[in-house]
Amino acid sequence: MSERAAGKESVSGVLPSVDPDRRKKLAVFQKTVSIRFRSPELLNLSFIHRSASNENADKLNNERLEFLGDAILGAVTATLLFSRMKDRSEGDLAKVKSVVVSEESLAEIAFGLGMDALVVLGKGEESSGGRLKKAILADSLEALIGALYLDSGYANAFGFVERIVTAGIDRVLEDRHRKDYKTLLQELSQRLFKSYPAYRLLRKSGPDHDRQFWMEAVVDGITYGPGAGRNKKDAEQAAAKLAYEVLLKEGSQ
Repeated sequence: MSERAAGKESVSGVLPSVDPDRRKKLAVFQKTVSIRFRSPELLNLSFIHRSASNENADKLNNERLEFLGDAILGAVTATLLFSRMKDRSEGDLAKVKSVVVSEESLAEIAFGLGMDALVVLGKGEESSGGRLKKAILADSLEALIGALYLDSGYANAFGFVERIVTAGIDRVLEDRHRKDYKTLLQELSQRLFKSYPAYRLLRKSGPDHDRQFWMEAVVDGITYGPGAGRNKKDAEQAAAKLAYEVLLKEGSQ
């Protein structure tokens, strides 16, 4: 049986319908991330969290797709690493893979793709800030990969995964995977408040060879910090980290 036939058989006759407004949003998403689904119903299913299905006994959720997508994500990432890290041990391959496909990494990718706006949640999960929860975003991305495989076959799923994980692989191999909290905070601030963070120098102390800077981050009129560092850049990163973590925590409560 072909991949496409298997995919049709796996989902035939059970997918929830998609209303016209939702179809438009899914079409915009596909264009934005450069993928194409023949079945908008299957794409839509990849965004349905179990909290939504729990409130409607007739509604499916994305957990089975997540299971499938997790396996495909792992296989594609392992293949890419095996090809690029020709002289490295199995242990080295495993360490890099664990970072690239970690919940945190996948959640950042999903957020960057705008998946948080499309996730379908139950009322309780929605009110508790589920759209910003790392686990929900990461699981939705894996479900999307599984859905793409069923809809379009392994080659298309491979290409999509390669596109979204290559930058992460590059960062880890070049030891650049430590977080850039200023960028993360800027993205989160734009998403939540449609505005950019600002940074304010509070004070600096110490001699030139051992100077310490203290910076605050200001997001939507609220001040976070201070963060300290040996230069302004490091202090801004420290302040951004504090603000980012507080805003994420508030969003998940």
